[in-house]
Amino acid sequence: MEQTPPERRVVAAIDIGATGIRLTIAELEGDRQRILESAKQPINLGRDTFLRGRIQSETVEECVRILKGFRSLMREYGINQEGQVRAIATSSLREADNRDTVLNRIYIATQVNVTPLEESEVNRLLYMAVRPALLESKSWGKSDALLVEVGGGSTQLLLFQGGQVTFSETYALGSLRLREVLEDYGPPASRTVQVLEQEVQHAVDQIHSTCPLPKAPILVAMAGVTKLAASQIIPSWETKPLGVLSFKAFTQFTQEVVPLPIDELVRRFHITYPEAETVAPGLLAYLQLGRAFSVQEVWVPQVSLRDGMLREMAFPTLWSEELGQQVLRSAQTLGERFRFDARHGLHVATLCLSLFQELQSEHLLGNHDALLLQVAAILHDIGLVISNRSHHKHSYYLLSNSDLFGLSQADMRCVALVSRYHRRGAPSMTHPEYAELGRENRMVISKMAAILRVADALDRNHLQQVRQIRCSREGGQLAITIWGLEDLSLERFALQQKGSLFEEVYGLPVILRQGRAP
Repeated sequence: MEQTPPERRVVAAIDIGATGIRLTIAELEGDRQRILESAKQPINLGRDTFLRGRIQSETVEECVRILKGFRSLMREYGINQEGQVRAIATSSLREADNRDTVLNRIYIATQVNVTPLEESEVNRLLYMAVRPALLESKSWGKSDALLVEVGGGSTQLLLFQGGQVTFSETYALGSLRLREVLEDYGPPASRTVQVLEQEVQHAVDQIHSTCPLPKAPILVAMAGVTKLAASQIIPSWETKPLGVLSFKAFTQFTQEVVPLPIDELVRRFHITYPEAETVAPGLLAYLQLGRAFSVQEVWVPQVSLRDGMLREMAFPTLWSEELGQQVLRSAQTLGERFRFDARHGLHVATLCLSLFQELQSEHLLGNHDALLLQVAAILHDIGLVISNRSHHKHSYYLLSNSDLFGLSQADMRCVALVSRYHRRGAPSMTHPEYAELGRENRMVISKMAAILRVADALDRNHLQQVRQIRCSREGGQLAITIWGLEDLSLERFALQQKGSLFEEVYGLPVILRQGRAP
């Protein structure tokens, strides 16, 4: 039987950043991606946001002019449907006081629907962009590594251990924010570099103190300033998917370039003035991070955020198939920070997934919901680090104020609420954090919390004795058959305490049965 050839599509990815707007047009066919055209135009978006707090009308109209030009270019490639275009913006637009007004103006004038990304979404796209290049390296996964992008307004950081993401965070360290400090402070020219170094060091100290590992021999540097360094140090870097340079060579380049005036940077490296403003603070940020984490090599991949966007457009199911394991590993790392019972959390997550799959026809939830349920199960008891009393509420607080790789703020709110309802009171409209959700989202929380309560009851003694289960609907009851345990009295007692929510949500009381060995 002949296989259907993969669909061939032409799509566009637009990235609105602090210093420019960039477009990539690509042909997608299966797992192949061919770049047809790239374009970029400078813009002072970040300077407006980080220095003034809002985007000036002149800058907005410049954005409109650039995007109109990009729209004309896209039409030449037959891109005329919204599903063929993805446009995103990062902190320079997301943090502007007049963000919604700007987004509306852009859409009315250009029909380009721009989505401001949360920090966690930026981290996810960066990972998707760089992963193929990293996997091509034979030494990848043998040493701990930091993936860092120092942007105009913030710094994205991912920690890799054994090639797996174990920690992710976003910090308010940005090249244009540092420029704001300089302009506010107004130091004499002779002290500009010194003041800049002090500000960078202060931010780097904070990053180093919050990262789980004190050392990471490899720094994967994603920003344009490191690509500038690689282009000057590595011969024919533009033709390589990944450039590797010693930290010593990077240090030498940084020390030579940082003191140069902006006009000299523009002339020497043929870059725009908005880009030149980011060179000194950006390079210093990478330099200080490298020193803090005892970096030995700097890896500079030939990719950008738009490559992650294109990869996600090519593989819309990649999220559940590939990134899910990274999310779960990140959840374990967060649990370790709060000294959680890892065996219990992971086992309850396994039981939750089994119940979720067995009850698919009852809850009608999707793969992403299954992932969030597993994360909530892993972390449901982290509130014990504060107090045993009302620890479910403490878990809610800690998760509401935590970030996990790949999960949005809405995802974390869901995880926090499901964890909060793993014991004691059921979801109630008297709880403001639950009541403010829409009806559909409230039902999702209730369905997932009910499953978590049953799974938690099945590991009441924290000994992971319940391993194989099977669910069957018998009349008006849900029968859970368990193999390998002769005495289920403790689990039945726990289920009496926790099973009422499941009956309320699904209309099925739960009973436990002992399975006979074949």
